[in-house]
Amino acid sequence: MAKKILVAVFSASGVTKAVGEEIARVADADFFEIVPQELYSSDDLNWMNKKSRSSVEMNDPTARPEIAGKVADMDSYDTVIVGFPIWWGAAPRIIDTFLESYDFSGKKIVPFCTSGGSGVGRSDSALHKDVSGDVKWAKGRQINRPNETVIRRWLNEVL
Repeated sequence: MAKKILVAVFSASGVTKAVGEEIARVADADFFEIVPQELYSSDDLNWMNKKSRSSVEMNDPTARPEIAGKVADMDSYDTVIVGFPIWWGAAPRIIDTFLESYDFSGKKIVPFCTSGGSGVGRSDSALHKDVSGDVKWAKGRQINRPNETVIRRWLNEVL
């Protein structure tokens, strides 16, 4: 029986969404966009302003921005590929919200990130705290462009 794969991404500017859509296409997977209940404005994303919404959230480890919508049938997936941009060297807090919202027992979670400067770093392993139970984690990977060759090679390593 073929494994069922979900690609779930949060994308503030569209870059991560484009990569996630290509991963879903190459992997023949379903795609789910993690959309915040309250969309981020450009002012919210101004990382140089310590009072911007994203700065406040990233400085508060307990922040859990609400998500608009849910994955219809999370139980049906064997593997969940989770994509996010790197904010302040880590996954945005909405990824914590997403991971804490479902039971991933018996699943494999495969993180990927996009970033203009830093790589995955510890952002992927830091997410382990959000998930309990029997979960297999693949090592995270930075993928900044929707490149089929790179994505196919990576999927062969992690799936």
